[in-house]
Amino acid sequence: MAGGWLNLEAASSVIPETQFFEGDSAFKFLGLSKKARLYGFFGCLAVGFVLSLLGAIVLFFGQLWLFALLFALGTIVSLVGTGFLLGFLKQIKLMFKPVRVVASIVFLLSIAMIFVSAFVIKSDIITLIFVFVEYLAYIWYTLSYIPYARAAVSKTVGFG
Repeated sequence: MAGGWLNLEAASSVIPETQFFEGDSAFKFLGLSKKARLYGFFGCLAVGFVLSLLGAIVLFFGQLWLFALLFALGTIVSLVGTGFLLGFLKQIKLMFKPVRVVASIVFLLSIAMIFVSAFVIKSDIITLIFVFVEYLAYIWYTLSYIPYARAAVSKTVGFG
């Protein structure tokens, strides 16, 4: 695939080297090229999305435990994908910077609570509430990487 919209060689000049490939990737020991690391990231992102989607589908068939398992695994696999770009240590450091520490903690706790509410409490409603909380925390966390995005969203929804 030398050309087209998925030309990673051409895209590498658009993505700043220092933004994603600075430091050691969690997968450095594999000796992956920049292109392979991008494939790993997008592969994990796609697998995570498919797992979460399958979880949403089985929820309609009343399989709460399978939903919780697939949905949370989908989220975790997507997070592992960042190891291909940033490395896990750098990702953790970024997650717990003051600007996003609350969103990160709520996000990670909501993943744990999805399991607790599905397997221990066995409540469909509480599980779905934690899924919703996870989405909101993830969106708020992601917006912290975009300059002025949180302020714009807050103003748009009437909180700012």
